[in-house]
Amino acid sequence: MFRRTGAIGTLIAVLTALFLTTSAIAADPLSRPATAADGGCAVLAPGASAAAERAVDAACAQVAAGTWYTWGGGHGPRPGPTYGQVDPTDPASEHDPERLGFDCSGLVRHAYAQAAGADILNGDASAQYYTHRAAGRFTAADGLAPLRPGDLLAYGTSWDLHHIAIYLGAGKMVEARQSGTRLMVSDVRLGGDYFGAVRVNTGTVEGPLFRTWGTGVWTKAQPSTRAARVYAFPGPTTIRVACQKHAEVVTAEGYTNDAWSYLPDYHAWVTNIYIQGPAWLDGVPACAS
Repeated sequence: MFRRTGAIGTLIAVLTALFLTTSAIAADPLSRPATAADGGCAVLAPGASAAAERAVDAACAQVAAGTWYTWGGGHGPRPGPTYGQVDPTDPASEHDPERLGFDCSGLVRHAYAQAAGADILNGDASAQYYTHRAAGRFTAADGLAPLRPGDLLAYGTSWDLHHIAIYLGAGKMVEARQSGTRLMVSDVRLGGDYFGAVRVNTGTVEGPLFRTWGTGVWTKAQPSTRAARVYAFPGPTTIRVACQKHAEVVTAEGYTNDAWSYLPDYHAWVTNIYIQGPAWLDGVPACAS
C-alpha cells in the first residue's frame, strides 16, 4: 500500500480521468462530436457564415430527432414539419400522410427560416435555387472546392430542378431524400444530374427586385436571342436587376420590345418582355455600355 502525494498523485489523477472520459466516449458514440469520418450531421468545414452554420444546425437537429421524409412535407403556412401526401409516382409514399416530416425543399425552407428568423426560402427546389438571395453560384464543373457549409446543392436540369440538399463540408450533405426514409447525411453525389450550388444571403438584398412571368424563360449570355443560354426560369421568379439597355428587338408572347435587363445573380440577360412591369423598368438605371 502507498499513498499518492504531490506531483505524482496529481499526474495519476489526471491520467485516470482522461482514461475514464475516453472510455465513456468510446462506449457511447453518440456523445462524440460529429466528424466527416463517422458521417455525423454537423458543420464539417470552416468558412461558413454564422447564419449558414445555424441553418446546418437546424437541419441536423431534425436528423437527430429521426424526422421522416414526407412528400410535400414542410410546405405549410409556416416553416416546419407537416404531414405529407401520397406521391402518385412513388409507391413508397403510401405512409407519408401519416408521417410528420419534410421533403427536400421543405427541410431547406425550415433550416434557413431558423437561421434567418424569417421565411426567406419558401418554395420548391427550383424556387430555392433561383432565389434572389444568392450570394454566390457554382456550376457542377466547379466541384466541391469552392463550397462552404450551408450552401445548397441542386439536382436536375436548368428548367427542372427536382432535388436540393444542404452541404455540410468534407464531401457530406444533409438531405430529405425519398419516401420511406428518415432525414439523413449522405456523400455528395457529384455525378449524374448534379446541377450546381447556391450560397444564400440571409441579409438585406441590394438593388431593385422584379418578378418574371411565363415558364421556361431562358436568360442569355448577351442581350440577344442568338446568344448562349445561361439559365431557364421554370416559372415566375423574383429577380434582382442591376441595369437595362436597348439592344436586339424581340417579339414574343404578343409583345415587341428592345429592352433587356442584366441580372447580376446569374451574370446573364433577359428580355424585358418576360419581366412584370412596363417595357422600360421603373427605377432601374441604364447600363453603362
